[in-house]
Amino acid sequence: MTALELLLKRCSNPNLTEPAPSGLVLENILSAAMAVPDHGGLSPFAIKVVRAEGLQGLTDAFVQATKSTTDDAFKIEKAAKMAFRAPMIIVVSTQYQQHPKVPQHEQLITAGCALQAMQMACVAQGYQAMWRTGDIATHPIVKEALGVTEHNEIAGFLYVGSSSRDIHEKKRKGFEAIVSYWE
Repeated sequence: MTALELLLKRCSNPNLTEPAPSGLVLENILSAAMAVPDHGGLSPFAIKVVRAEGLQGLTDAFVQATKSTTDDAFKIEKAAKMAFRAPMIIVVSTQYQQHPKVPQHEQLITAGCALQAMQMACVAQGYQAMWRTGDIATHPIVKEALGVTEHNEIAGFLYVGSSSRDIHEKKRKGFEAIVSYWE
């Protein structure tokens, strides 16, 4: 697969199982995050790799956060399963820095680019990944459990593993409806 094919055929795969990447493959994934566009070279994000018993700790935070907002047994049960959708979750959070030329929104975009780069690095090396957020990403209990300070944000949870089921290539929308040229 060429680099262009990787970009044009990218699909999120929620069907993830063991094994998760490790060793040099994981190092490549994490290194991809460090190669993203980063105005000012701030590296305005933190990465936390969650696996093994860490998945249970993340589950505990998800359940506690859900229970703080609802007593719906279905939603609580769903929260208890979320972290086990994959054998590894890579959490990217912002580490906002004051900078006269790099506003916070650019720093958030850099964190998002890190997630995208890591997802692509997973696929390029034969693994799969799915980027998720949702209400749980903004919940103070989850942020605190992950060590994300109040003024920072969880940019996303990258669920990583091996594909347990092939997915069909999705039909892409054409770019024509959203592109204009100023010539």
